[in-house]
Amino acid sequence: MSPIVHTAGESPGDTIPSLLLRNADEYADLPALSWRDPDKADWSTLTWSQVHERVAELADGYADLGVEPGEQVLLMMGNRPEHWLSDLALVHIGAVPTTVYSTASAEQIAFIAGHSGARVAVVENAAGAGVWEPLLRDPNLPLQRLVVVDTEGLDPSGGYETFARLDEAPTSGAFERWRSLTPHSRLTVVYTSGTTGDPKGVVVTHHNVLSNAVSLDKVVTLPPHADHICYLPLAHIAERMLGLYLPVFRASHVWMCDDPQAVAGVLQEVRPPQFFGVPRVWEKLTSALRSALEALPPEQRAAVDQAMAVATEHVGYRERGEKIPSALQERYERARSQVLSPLLAKAGLERIVWASSASAPMPLDIVRFWAGLGIAIMDAWGLTESVGVATANSPETGFRLGSVGRPIESVEIALADDGEIYVRGDSVFDGYLQADGSIRSASDEDGWFATGDVGHQDQDGYLWITDRKKELIITSSGKNVSPALVENALKEHPLIGQAFAYGDGRSYLVALLVLDGEIAPGWAAANGIEVGDDWELLVAHPKVRAAVGQAVEAANQRLNRAEQVKRYHLLTTEWGPDSGELTPSLKLKRRVVQEKYAAELNALYHD
Repeated sequence: MSPIVHTAGESPGDTIPSLLLRNADEYADLPALSWRDPDKADWSTLTWSQVHERVAELADGYADLGVEPGEQVLLMMGNRPEHWLSDLALVHIGAVPTTVYSTASAEQIAFIAGHSGARVAVVENAAGAGVWEPLLRDPNLPLQRLVVVDTEGLDPSGGYETFARLDEAPTSGAFERWRSLTPHSRLTVVYTSGTTGDPKGVVVTHHNVLSNAVSLDKVVTLPPHADHICYLPLAHIAERMLGLYLPVFRASHVWMCDDPQAVAGVLQEVRPPQFFGVPRVWEKLTSALRSALEALPPEQRAAVDQAMAVATEHVGYRERGEKIPSALQERYERARSQVLSPLLAKAGLERIVWASSASAPMPLDIVRFWAGLGIAIMDAWGLTESVGVATANSPETGFRLGSVGRPIESVEIALADDGEIYVRGDSVFDGYLQADGSIRSASDEDGWFATGDVGHQDQDGYLWITDRKKELIITSSGKNVSPALVENALKEHPLIGQAFAYGDGRSYLVALLVLDGEIAPGWAAANGIEVGDDWELLVAHPKVRAAVGQAVEAANQRLNRAEQVKRYHLLTTEWGPDSGELTPSLKLKRRVVQEKYAAELNALYHD
């Protein structure tokens, strides 16, 4: 476990505020939170004692706004210090902070505002205020106060409060309300991202979070007070755990990155010992490194290939739990120091001891690529309702590349006859928030929650995810097909960055494909294709078409007949949260893609 002496979560009285107090007392001068202001080149940093002081000041400010214990307060900001500190301040006065995705639609925001019963919302800037101000005037919603952090461009006479006003509040002692909290008090409500239907409010307690934290610390050994880059939305349970709760639990150092596209640059500055990325993030990093490798002179590339072969063999022994031969260990250490570490240093990953992923299936070719660099990506699985990780691979207790590991100590799993995965345990939520403030249990009488994910366990207890139960494609001949399996096979070719398999109720499968924005330009230049920045010309080029056709053919050779893609359509733009095809956590919105590209999909069956 992480070498911090305290075993937080094992005492009946542990809460997030009690751990913050411990950090302020015992790790007072250690860095806690760093961020880069837009107008500054250097990082600003607060120590744990300074964080404690700042949280106390903000707690008085929010109490002065009338925030009461037990009520939800909505936060819609990026990864900035005001967001992180406000969350902790609200917890200290007994309130329940809830982060709303900045990419949420106006309809989703209005739903959450009504469902939560929140009277106060905090937004980042004028753009956010423009979305929320109409809700202040809606007589059917309880929203009464809107706090804006950056007020540039807003009418000073507008109906909002400035974030600076919080600092003007008198000291009231509201900060000490946290002492009445218990481990089973509500810590937050996390609204699912709403890929289908209205978002559901997942109620999370201090006990849920700290049970999960204690279990995770038994999965991996990290250096004391390890650095963490917080770049995913704090509305997502993964970053809420990794970027907020676990740092308080571990007294570690959080580096705020307000632009996910800038994470590669922050990695090079921070060089953290741990890094979590959803599969799409790892795919982007892979594309960048592959491009760098392709540009190496032949003799250097040969040396890298030899080193990667050694690292792959080394990871194989670790994966099988076998003793590594001393000769191989020596070759690996030499390959790592002379070739692999300098290469990883270019990406800021040479200090990594725990690389992890979750949220969606990780393509095996990506896993194998990083294994060749000596980094075994520890895939994990969980969902909002399991407060993040439920199963995990471990560099110490065992891993199987391609699996999502074994259950952590605070979670049990069981499989139904159809392969659906059920979970229960201390870090599994109690239920969904209802509009009247009550909690509706979503578990059966024995405490099992049906996750909707389908998988199987091997003889060693490792869990392998097949698909989402509701997302299985059932062809007209009755064959069950995992779209994720097909999509990952297609994406094994580096030129294909995104894929969508379709065929429910049809006689065969078709696919929508998107070129990889990192790889495609370099590939085009290497193949003598000169189209500049014109993506449509690139997509239409015969050499690109031929390469994509070969990629589909190669994928089909690894798939059974029902899974094979008979026809496909190559799109001209990448998918993302802003264009609607991906959730903020970069999961594919299958229904959105199906509806948005209905004409292209139908044409594949009729042309």
